[in-house]
Formats: sequence, C-alpha cells, structure tokens
Amino acid sequence: MRQLLNMLFVTKPDVYLGLNGENITVRENDKIIARYPLHNLEGIVSFSNLGISSQLMEKCVSQNISICFLTPTGRFRARVIGETRGNVLLRKKQYQIADQKDTCLEIACNFILGKVYNEKWLLERYIRQYPMRVPMEEMKKASLSLSDYMHEIQGSENMDQLRGFEGSAQVVYFSEFDHMIINQKEAFYFYGRNKRPPEDRVNSLLSFAYTLLANDITAALETVGLDPYIGFMHQDRPGRASLANDLIEELRAPIGDRFVLSLINRKQLHADDFEINENKSVYIKEAARRTFISEWQKKKQEELTHPFLGEKMSWGLVPYSQALLLARYLRGDLDQYPPFFWK
Repeated sequence: MRQLLNMLFVTKPDVYLGLNGENITVRENDKIIARYPLHNLEGIVSFSNLGISSQLMEKCVSQNISICFLTPTGRFRARVIGETRGNVLLRKKQYQIADQKDTCLEIACNFILGKVYNEKWLLERYIRQYPMRVPMEEMKKASLSLSDYMHEIQGSENMDQLRGFEGSAQVVYFSEFDHMIINQKEAFYFYGRNKRPPEDRVNSLLSFAYTLLANDITAALETVGLDPYIGFMHQDRPGRASLANDLIEELRAPIGDRFVLSLINRKQLHADDFEINENKSVYIKEAARRTFISEWQKKKQEELTHPFLGEKMSWGLVPYSQALLLARYLRGDLDQYPPFFWK
C-alpha cells in the first residue's frame, strides 16, 4: 500500500478493503494489516481482486472520494465516483487547454524535455557501467548533443519546431542504442527504429514494451480523472489515446528501453524466442511473451525515489505520479508540469 498526493494505492492483489469508523481497513487473510484515515483522501486505486465493502463504497461516494479498480497487472477495470463536479471541472479545463496553442506547446516542451533528458542519462549510465565495452567517446559526444537539443527544445516557438528538435534528438539517441546491447550481439542488433511491423528482435521488444507502458499510462490517466484521448501534443484521432501518447514520451527510456536492454543483456530472452515471417516481420513467441510480462510485473515492484516528489515508490506507480502531477498543474496547483527527470 502507498499513499501518494492524497491518493491511496492498494497494490497487494489479495486484500479486502473495509470501513471502520472514519478509517479504511486493509484486510489480508482475515487480519487487518493497515488503516488509513478517510478525511485527507481524494481517491483510492485498488489493484486487488478481492474488492471493497459496500459500506466503504457508500462512504466514499458520499465524500466524493473516487475509487478506481484495476487488475493486479494494472489494466483499467472501472471507476466509481460520487458527485462528478471535481472531475467535470478537471476535464473541462483539459479540453480548454487542448485548444490553447501556447499552453499546449509549454506542456509538450516539458514532455519532450523529459524524454531527451532521460535518453541522455541512459547513455551516461552505460558509459559509467561498461567503460571497456562501449565506445565511450562516441557516446559522450552523443550525450553532449542531446544536452544541446534540450536547450533548443526549451526555446521552441511552435509545435512543428519542437517536433523537429525531437526528431533530430531521436536520430542521435538511436544511433547509439546498439552500443548498449552488451550481450547476444549476433541475434540482438539495432540499426534504427522500425515498427508496424518490427523488422528485428530489438524493435519487436521495444514495441511490446511501449504497448504495455501505454496501457499503464492510459489506466493512470483514467484513475486521476483525465481524458486519455485528448492530448496536448499528439493530434486527436478516433480510438487513439493521445494524452497517453504524450505522457509516454518521457517514460520510454527509463522504463521501456531500459527494461528491454536488461532482458537482452541478462540473457533472459534468446534468439529462438522469436518468429521471423516471410515478410521479414519479427514477433515474440507466446512463451517468451509470458516471460516478458512476468519480468515486466517484477520490474514494476522495484523502488526508486521520485525525482520531483522526493518520495520512495515502485516503478509501477511512476505513471500514476505523473498523471497526478499533470492533473494538479491543470487545476492550477502547480506553476508548470514537472517532467520525470530520471538519473
């Protein structure tokens, strides 16, 4: 369990939530393992399969405390709220800002600033950890180039210019990505990002990781009351979660890319875990997909200290923390949206 920004996250899969006076009780195997006062909560996010008592649900509805139900793996199930005035105001503000070009640009700049910053420090981490196995000078030069693009991004005058800087930074970053593949180089090579369909094993893994991460972010946005389909950078299209596509940018490197590199370098997946079709598309076999998902869930349980909040949390809660911070910015509680700067 974890309380974060007035939200209670119940991450244990086999606990039952009840009510005792003005407190939430968390019960595991018929034993109360935790209590949380209701008076300072805005919402409850439960990853449990066992549910919640009708008394607690009624109490939360009467006090306008939202309850969000997710599967233990983080897939969104449902959201229960009482009077919807708070979420209506938040979404109304989101829709208003989505039509304001200057504010959209400001938010988008922070998304992309976080993206390039995190890519830079992923390169730096490999330089420090494997100084004898990577081309240090080449990667340091790329890192400095990404720093230059961060300054350019902050001075972007319009969305097209921002996208141009982002695209140029991605060329630099992905030109060094293959150097971070330390083991199994014969089977796991990377010559550039490709998708729909992926044309090599690494791109197949990246696409799968980004899909899982996008699902987690969509659930996080739903949880805090934001509309995942109304974005500030990615254009709105039917069926596309544009805001989730916005928010994923800063989390690709520290969550998705780092996880994929870890699977390869630790030899948790192998060359024969993939199917190569006649059209040269490459897909992960079913058994390897299960391994991928299992390791993904383990990774989400590992802890870090959030760079902005200064609080310890699991990696699985990072999308939720960023969604909460974005909601607070939209409400006017923060002067600007704070990107996730991982180091």
